[in-house]
Amino acid sequence: MKRMMPVLSSQSDTAVQECPSPGKLVVLTGPSGVGKGTLLRSLLERHPEIYYSVSATTRSPRPGEIDGKDYYFINRSQFEQLIAAGKFLEWAEFAGNYYGTPREPVMDQIRAGKVVVLEIELQGARQIRRSFPSALSIFILPPSFQELEKRIRSRGQDSQEAIAHRLQRAREEIKAANEFDIQIVNDDLETALNSIEAVVFS
Repeated sequence: MKRMMPVLSSQSDTAVQECPSPGKLVVLTGPSGVGKGTLLRSLLERHPEIYYSVSATTRSPRPGEIDGKDYYFINRSQFEQLIAAGKFLEWAEFAGNYYGTPREPVMDQIRAGKVVVLEIELQGARQIRRSFPSALSIFILPPSFQELEKRIRSRGQDSQEAIAHRLQRAREEIKAANEFDIQIVNDDLETALNSIEAVVFS
């Protein structure tokens, strides 16, 4: 059965800043192919008490992805209506598709004292830093650019043009790593995961 994206109420960025926050908002970002998704899945397996915010996107599902679990898959018109209504905590356009974080579920979980993790692109992460400055921001780096390129190509999901676009964007994103509170190199999965745990639960 298709899971529907939750209906959200419109709130301003000012409301986000002034909201009491007994919980913690953690932003996880980094270039495409760096392994953010794998790290996040491992973190959630170890800590099921963490609330993972499911993003909405206009891109098509990849094999094995489930609507409402991996993303809320909606069309471009629906997404733009939600933008206009102020129903995203952040949103960005990446590789020709929109991605966004539903506002209300995140704020509800933070008010309830939960640790909330967002896995988002650089543009969205910058929006969060402006509207929610108390968020903990973590940037995941590859061990080298050559290794990142190898990971992206090994997916076998993208055209050469798309790969070139992702690599160019990755170069620009990596330059922004110092904007974030913590930088973690994903060379060894277990080591990187332990580093994320240490900063999230410190």
